[in-house]
Amino acid sequence: MTDASDRPRLRSQAWFDNPDEPGMTALYLERYLNYGLTESELRSGRPIIGIAQTGSELAPCNRHHVELAQRVKDGIRDAGGVPMEFPIHPIQETGKRPTAALDRNLAYLSLVEVLHGYPMDGVVLTTGCDKTTPACLMGAATVDLPAIVLSGGPMLDGQFAGRRVGSGSVIWEARRLYAAGEIDYERFMQMAAASAPSAGHCNTMGTALSMNSVAEGLGMSLPGCASIPAPYRERGQMAYRTGRRAVELVLEDIRPSAILTREAFENAIRLCSAIGGSTNVPVHLIAIARHMGVPLDIEDWQTLGYEIPLLVNCQPAGEHLGEGFHRAGGVPAVLHELLGQGLLHGEALTVNGRTLADNCRQAGSGDRDVIRPFDEPLIHNAGFLVMSGNLFDSALMKTSAISRHFRDAYLSRPGAEGIFEGRAIVFEGPEDYHARINDPALGIDEDCVLFIRNCGPVGYPGSAEVVNMQPPDALIRKGVKELPCIGDGRQSGTSGSPSILNASPEAVRGSGLAVLRTGDPVRIDLNTRRVEVCLDADEYQQRLAAWEPPALTDQTPWQQLYRANVGQLAQGACLEPAVAFVRIDQTRGLPRHSH
Repeated sequence: MTDASDRPRLRSQAWFDNPDEPGMTALYLERYLNYGLTESELRSGRPIIGIAQTGSELAPCNRHHVELAQRVKDGIRDAGGVPMEFPIHPIQETGKRPTAALDRNLAYLSLVEVLHGYPMDGVVLTTGCDKTTPACLMGAATVDLPAIVLSGGPMLDGQFAGRRVGSGSVIWEARRLYAAGEIDYERFMQMAAASAPSAGHCNTMGTALSMNSVAEGLGMSLPGCASIPAPYRERGQMAYRTGRRAVELVLEDIRPSAILTREAFENAIRLCSAIGGSTNVPVHLIAIARHMGVPLDIEDWQTLGYEIPLLVNCQPAGEHLGEGFHRAGGVPAVLHELLGQGLLHGEALTVNGRTLADNCRQAGSGDRDVIRPFDEPLIHNAGFLVMSGNLFDSALMKTSAISRHFRDAYLSRPGAEGIFEGRAIVFEGPEDYHARINDPALGIDEDCVLFIRNCGPVGYPGSAEVVNMQPPDALIRKGVKELPCIGDGRQSGTSGSPSILNASPEAVRGSGLAVLRTGDPVRIDLNTRRVEVCLDADEYQQRLAAWEPPALTDQTPWQQLYRANVGQLAQGACLEPAVAFVRIDQTRGLPRHSH
């Protein structure tokens, strides 16, 4: 290791070892000694590495990071650094109401303030549950201190009645069985509980595993980090290696801006398609790119990702779960398949100081049923379709979630393949949906399209995971398990529903979705990527002219601030004023003194 006297001065020394400001140095230094740190540690020029702690008892998906942090600290100290663990705002997808998406930007803001305002030279980002990963990466991008991601890893595979059951996915299955009268309440709860057998985040390829895989694909975590199940010994070993590498990143001055390039984001888009990633990934990846100052557009998912085949056989698009994905080789094995086809920018730098190509060139699949060869995929053209029309400017459809039953029922009419025409059934939010879905007066049948609105970033607020609506109980009992669903909200990445979702602009912003009425004829054409309400042009314009925005009620100060500043899902649902602040450690300088 290079002697501290031979290295450039570290950022933290502006707090703890600044002879030009002895009064301020004394003020900063003395209080950090009161729990046992020594002057020699803080004044020696050793890198101070923050550990952004997302785990707590409010955030069970990330709770084991509280223990993993000790191994991170061991690695930091063995590499010559000084660790400082700190909390960031908790985000738990299944615990936060009205939606965890509301808190992604809040956690982002808190992380930016900590990284900018405190004596840190680098940071380890502890990620896991859905929104924790983008919140951490957004914050790291904005400040641009050396940073590295430590994923928490998925839970062990769930088992129930002799078969695999995946977190989230089994909920949607049990919900249908309950509606059909095939299981009772207690059986429903037992199925759900069986899918969560250990510490960790969702064991399906939901948003959590998708986003942590994408973080690795971006180059922000060490190779193999994303998929290691939380209870495995390798997870603690990865934590140690991540802590060591965090110190080296500071000494080598490798920052997120060197890694999070346009090429890295293109790699991530293609990886997301190959793993059957969540429809929430585009929202988060665009947000990370915007905070890094890298151009990325929703249409990039069509041009770069749509034609990529589905290689990973994991629920909800496949059969296996997180343990199988890890044992088959995880993200490096998928990147290996894509690299072999010339579909990746192999020269992209990663946090271990090597290129993406160097990291995955030898990483083949250990189980071809879980990670398929490129020329033997589960599905061809498995990326997201980016839809548009007179109801919205953009929306997404996850083609890898289109089941054979759904395709046969709605997209296989002879001479009109990929086209469905039906009658709209419009709900004003999830409460309205649950109250009226079984109302016989709606006359819902197999030729209907379910719409839900007022569920976007402003309308909900935060954008709720509610678009994967199931049919009325009566239809489910007849064997109709799916109806086409469209909405301006999102849905869980664990859902296998082939919804058209993330519609932007949302209804409360006056899009065509705002004036749609139950009974209107609609046409969905996957060939032209269009969704249209089939109305006379004059009537459509009259409705738009007569529309008035609904009254919105804020329950907390943050909801009011969020609604006033948030953008649309197609643009990453960022706090729009915040995207002007890019690489602030270099462009805005150190913060002013506190006294």
